[in-house]
Amino acid sequence: MSTCRLYLITPPKFEPRAFAEELRRALDGGDVACLQLRLKDVSDHDIMRAAEILMPIAQKRDVAFIVNDRPDLAHMLRADGVHVGQEDTSYAEAREIMGKNAIVGVTCHNSRDLAFEAGEAGADYVAFGAFFPTQTKEPKTVADIELLQWWAESMTVPVVAIGGITVDNAKVLVDAGADFLAVSAGVWSYKGGAQAAVRAFNALFNT
Repeated sequence: MSTCRLYLITPPKFEPRAFAEELRRALDGGDVACLQLRLKDVSDHDIMRAAEILMPIAQKRDVAFIVNDRPDLAHMLRADGVHVGQEDTSYAEAREIMGKNAIVGVTCHNSRDLAFEAGEAGADYVAFGAFFPTQTKEPKTVADIELLQWWAESMTVPVVAIGGITVDNAKVLVDAGADFLAVSAGVWSYKGGAQAAVRAFNALFNT
């Protein structure tokens, strides 16, 4: 069984230069599979600027850099991939823009059908959630552990668990077979700091 890995999501709002230092510290805390740049209600210029500052920090540490929602910008920036929701660009369109070698992941909420569809189409991962209450965004759906377990046992497409995940509640998702845990506030608001959070998640994955 493969070890679960951390899928880090940026805070909802941050100043890129100041945040760059915190990101470096966090990534030096242990293994992180990818970093998703998730900025809502900001200009394209703001997204591009944040990516130009943060992407080299991630890639230098072999952390895949993924842009949320915007395959056009992800392609322009030469990011490693894009994550699309159900209300965003379709998977097919995102794949066409990004090319066959990029990572394209899809939000599937709590739906087996959406996940099947994405997996069949060729998505690199499907994301289920929210598993726990979250302050980072208003979750559209609540997903249960059985769904995660079922997918992990019967499908080969990697699965990401998302929504209110912290060091304290993550073990049940790891045990259920999640390939990745998508975490934002659970790292950036961690009482001991982001680096300690990354360290704690990795310790949990390796027990």
